[in-house]
Amino acid sequence: MPKTLSIRMNDKDYRFLAILAEEEHEDVSKKVRELVDLGRVMLAIEKYKKSEASIEKAARIAGVSISKMMDIFKEHGVEANLEHEDYLRSLKSLKKIW
Repeated sequence: MPKTLSIRMNDKDYRFLAILAEEEHEDVSKKVRELVDLGRVMLAIEKYKKSEASIEKAARIAGVSISKMMDIFKEHGVEANLEHEDYLRSLKSLKKIW
């Protein structure tokens, strides 16, 4: 069930959101949700690039599957930063599937 969140923001940020929502014929709440989703993806990318997150952890941060996270990395030109443990986990997953 969705939760309600009340936040305070300055006029400049609110005006930006209102204009963005109006241009796309949507409400401000929807634009905020979209920006939160985008922020999660960007945070996941940054943490992965800094080696602060594995592919698996980045996917959890972004709220997507590992395969989707790999597609997102490709779309953003992020180079693979596979750790040995990531490789071993992938092999275990493949063994379960086959």
